[in-house]
Amino acid sequence: MTDPHGFLRTDRRSVPARPVQERLGDWDEVHAGRARLPLVSEQAGRCMDCGIPFCHSGCPLGNLIPEWNAYARKGDWWAAAERLHATNNFPEFTGRLCPAPCEDSCVLSINADPVTIKNVEQTIADEGWARGYVEPRPPGHLSGKSVAVVGSGPAGLAAAQQLTRAGHSVTVYERADRLGGLLRYGIPAFKLEKCHLDRRIEQMRAEGTEFRTGVRVGDDLDARGLTDGNDAVVIAVGATERRELPVPGRELWGIHQAMEYLTLANRVAEGDRDLAVLTAEGRHVVIVGGGDTGADCLGTVLRQGAASVVQLDINPEPGPVRPDTEPWPVRPRIYRVSHAHEEARDRDGGDPRRFCAATLGFDDDGAGRVCALRLAEVGPADRTPRPGTEHVIPADLVLLALGFHGPEREGGLVRQLGLVLDDRGNYARTDAFEAVTAAPPPAGPSEPVARAGGARAGGVFIAGDAGRGQSLVVWAIAEGRSAAAATDRYLNGSTMLPAPVAPHDRPLVA
Repeated sequence: MTDPHGFLRTDRRSVPARPVQERLGDWDEVHAGRARLPLVSEQAGRCMDCGIPFCHSGCPLGNLIPEWNAYARKGDWWAAAERLHATNNFPEFTGRLCPAPCEDSCVLSINADPVTIKNVEQTIADEGWARGYVEPRPPGHLSGKSVAVVGSGPAGLAAAQQLTRAGHSVTVYERADRLGGLLRYGIPAFKLEKCHLDRRIEQMRAEGTEFRTGVRVGDDLDARGLTDGNDAVVIAVGATERRELPVPGRELWGIHQAMEYLTLANRVAEGDRDLAVLTAEGRHVVIVGGGDTGADCLGTVLRQGAASVVQLDINPEPGPVRPDTEPWPVRPRIYRVSHAHEEARDRDGGDPRRFCAATLGFDDDGAGRVCALRLAEVGPADRTPRPGTEHVIPADLVLLALGFHGPEREGGLVRQLGLVLDDRGNYARTDAFEAVTAAPPPAGPSEPVARAGGARAGGVFIAGDAGRGQSLVVWAIAEGRSAAAATDRYLNGSTMLPAPVAPHDRPLVA
């Protein structure tokens, strides 16, 4: 237990970010080098003796937040790290990337400022690494069974680590040239420096997990052969089917999907190129989409030296306080300012976002390039453009950050395993995370003949955004842990691995 009066004596204070002008000059994390101690220990002491910790409900991992807060307050970083890792394989990822729904469900947030749970989590994780408390945990025995994990994002990595520690021989297949999925190429380094990702992967290698990069399962490697050659397969390929914007002028040069742009920028940070193939330097940029990916694009274009930037959000501007329609402990839609928005306001003097804004089309400069974007205000309820509100803004680089429909629907993986889509466009699965499959079509001339009966549904499991749809990193890790438990139960008849979520669980809503 922390100080029962801490929340009365101590005001909420977050770990300060680096000055805007300093961080716009590099790609280091916004908090890099900022002192967290003793501030974080003091803030952890605000965790009250609330009796029923609703922060557990706000977090799909079921993180033991009051317990590690108590240890952090006392400076017992070994115990804090042990409690943190008891429910979360990668707290240094979630401590940096998760929007912290646990803070919105903190009991203090009913009528006060919640505990800075996210800051505490990141600090415990970093202190654990710095003090040598985070070590490889290879299994004490091997089961003699093999598991293939397709995809190395947070869900795939979590599933692989859990299954390796349970004694199975695990191989992770990644189609990109580096491991990490969207953690590697979709998240800018100023939010997650890749050294944290590399360090975890090396820990997993030391535990016995094997990795194969540059392998597209379904194309380079037959998916049916993968099921034949392993005792189980976990599909964790994410939700990468990008939403489109079907308006006039979409075909013009200079209009790109956000993930295409972010990947190219991250490759520069990885050292693959000296300069980005696609850069915002000196250009008038419009970002279509008001979510986290749009904010990642915003921070990136600012660091590349854009002449101007506007972010369009079709939703109405949220209010500053929790609305009655979204009562505690759910995560409310309120006006939030990310570090990228703070940077844009500091540089340009105002919020770069325009709310209730819909894109009507793009204008051609006469040479096939976009030069302007036509937009209109929309009603907050029906999103219908309002007559007389149409106007034009300059744009010679447009980034579409509209989210994802679900996993890829075409390709050898779906066809060879006979994966079925559910009504949300995700890979269908049972309550045990098992893939729902149909008999695959006859093999083509270049494909081996499938064994009788087609894909073995009982040995194929779906984890993460591929089965859930676009979600948060904390949900991906929870799904990976749960899918690992289901896989282990399939292989052994029972399991001791934790399963924090079920396939059809959803975030807490009103």
